[in-house]
Amino acid sequence: MPPVIAIAPCRTLPDYEESVRRAGGNPRVLDWAGDPVARVLATCDGVLIPGGIDVNPASYGQGVHPTVTDVSDERDAYEIALVRAALAADMPILAICRGMQVMNVAMGGTLVQDIPSQIESDLKHAIVNPKNAIAHVVWVTPGSRLAELMREELSEGDTLQVNSRHHQSVSRLAEGFDVTATAPDGIIEAMEHRSARFCLGVQWHPENFWRTGEFRPLFEGFVAASTT
Repeated sequence: MPPVIAIAPCRTLPDYEESVRRAGGNPRVLDWAGDPVARVLATCDGVLIPGGIDVNPASYGQGVHPTVTDVSDERDAYEIALVRAALAADMPILAICRGMQVMNVAMGGTLVQDIPSQIESDLKHAIVNPKNAIAHVVWVTPGSRLAELMREELSEGDTLQVNSRHHQSVSRLAEGFDVTATAPDGIIEAMEHRSARFCLGVQWHPENFWRTGEFRPLFEGFVAASTT
């Protein structure tokens, strides 16, 4: 039987589900009310935390920047609890865009609330359409899980082309994690827990490439870790 991959609910589910299916997993979309965290851990094999709206700055002890206007305390609380429980149980986690930010906050890190007004950069981190448009490159840390999984797609040994749709990013990294990719302007683009079986976050949207397969190895690695 393929491993059951729990996907936290979001507005744009089909690409996540198809990416998991094509990697050999069985996607199961969660419900905040009907899927308590304990049940998820008992019935699923891996957890995918997807992209979406901003994380409420109150969850990491900061006031609200004027650009932060769309938040959900219910979603934040559920996903933070899910990340903490999955990591404690050593259940594989793949966190994407907002998901990576949630994972960082859940484990004690903070966020840049608005890149355009708080970080000096000429890079475009928010290209909305088409969803798979290449926005910039990221530099991947040699020897990381990300580098291992994406080795066939890396240029010059450490460079990966990615899409991008975000205005927030990881600021202070949570304890236990390593930065494993950065954009040329220094924005953290990937993070991995150094002792977990599989706990990887990326800031871009690999799920948008399911038709062409550039990031299939990332999902395959996640699903394979969820199988064992």
